[in-house]
Amino acid sequence: MSNMSYCRFHNTYHDLVDCKNALYNEDISSDEEKRYAKKLIELCKEISENYEPEFVDEISNDDEE
Repeated sequence: MSNMSYCRFHNTYHDLVDCKNALYNEDISSDEEKRYAKKLIELCKEISENYEPEFVDEISNDDEE
């Protein structure tokens, strides 16, 4: 695995956790952030709906955080 792809998913995972916490705590102050929160939710739905379960089965659960 290249370093760039590791960083992409590793860093994005932690950023998504931060976004999830902000959504759960309703800690989004600006209208622009609210618009992008909505876009992010829509993108996450699209990803989850189009994700191939077979790919998940290939990933080891040993590395879960």
